[in-house]
Amino acid sequence: MILKVSGEALSGEGGKPVSRSSVRRLASEIKAAADTGAEIGIVVGAGNIIRGSSTAPGGAARVSADYMGMVATIVNGLALESALEELGQKTTVMSAIPCGRAAEQYDHRLADAHLAARKIVIFVAGTGNPFFSTDTAAALRAAELGADALLKATKVDGVYDSDPVENPNATRFDELTYRDIVERELGVMDLTAVTLARERELPIVVFALAEPGNIARAVQGDVIGTRVKGGK
Repeated sequence: MILKVSGEALSGEGGKPVSRSSVRRLASEIKAAADTGAEIGIVVGAGNIIRGSSTAPGGAARVSADYMGMVATIVNGLALESALEELGQKTTVMSAIPCGRAAEQYDHRLADAHLAARKIVIFVAGTGNPFFSTDTAAALRAAELGADALLKATKVDGVYDSDPVENPNATRFDELTYRDIVERELGVMDLTAVTLARERELPIVVFALAEPGNIARAVQGDVIGTRVKGGK
């Protein structure tokens, strides 16, 4: 399984971009999921530190901003690795861009070997290229490694027809097709990620991260959140 978590999941009160208590709580949830025997890879975002796409609108400035975002994901990945290892979970960080001794250079064969050895692998630096989101990185890693599903942990308990925070009458979907996501412009993931998932027939499960035990439920295939599949 590939689990996509946002950078905000690591932030805390008082504007802390990386909160020890938040990181430990997330690590505990991931460890419980790993204890089920599932092979888990994690793609982490960096919205708690910087959002490259919103820092600069385009051109060379956008490229630099996106690289800043990639570096920020490395910070988050190392924080999560440390918390998981404190819990006794073997973990490694693999980066799409070279970063010396801080993390291993990503290679899909080596990543597959780590997963087979029951290590959790944290994938950082997105795809290693500007103009691509960490959602796309998650879909790409899932495709490369033959993952059974792409799990996206979010602030809400699935996909809605409108923002449930702003619209209390928003309707949640139990199941959707890839085509539904595109035609209804639901914004679950960017179109590049959805297109890649559709081409590989990779199921996407969108669920609430805040609910204790949800990551373990998701990796075991329990019915939670919204499942996206089929309907090319």
